[in-house]
Amino acid sequence: MVIKSAEFLISASKISQCPPTTCPEYAFIGRSNVGKSSLINALTGRKGLAKTSATPGKTLLINFFKINDSWMLVDLPGYGYAKRGKAVQEELRRMIGSYIRKREQLDCLFVLVDARLEPQHIDLAFIHTLGEEGIPFAIIFTKSDKLSATNVAKNVASFQRKLKEEWEELPPIFVTSSLSGKGRDDVLGYIEEINLQLKENHQNP
Repeated sequence: MVIKSAEFLISASKISQCPPTTCPEYAFIGRSNVGKSSLINALTGRKGLAKTSATPGKTLLINFFKINDSWMLVDLPGYGYAKRGKAVQEELRRMIGSYIRKREQLDCLFVLVDARLEPQHIDLAFIHTLGEEGIPFAIIFTKSDKLSATNVAKNVASFQRKLKEEWEELPPIFVTSSLSGKGRDDVLGYIEEINLQLKENHQNP
């Protein structure tokens, strides 16, 4: 997939403020400081599209970006940032939960996981919830350039083993680096596959 255009559309603090569009949506979420903004910028080829920060937990709204005038990329707030106050954490939990459960336009939720780390309970618990809710999702391992290929493969395999304790069929898994561009074409190709399938289903109901 070639990204010809990528533009910020709107920010929303609750689902009622989300744009009334009909195009497919692909949302990105992960623990704070997992490299979400950097990945979004790498995917779109627009360095400043999503605001990156050295301080985790900066994304507090649902941000919508229109891509190629045909689908929506959605930047969701990160989860698990302990330094936020309890009231803010609860509000973000409700906001995220409302979006992923009620937003009919959502076609896939990409869960970002830090490739440098062993399986984290917070990521596994979030994925478990997605399974219970029947939310379609894929997993993207980020920051693969920060570790040797052998250790990245080891951590990914360890995460897969944890998932297999609960899942009969694993979700799509991608290994990426915002720095080198690794995995970019794979993620965009997956989005393109879904878009084409949706188009075919619409033409042949």
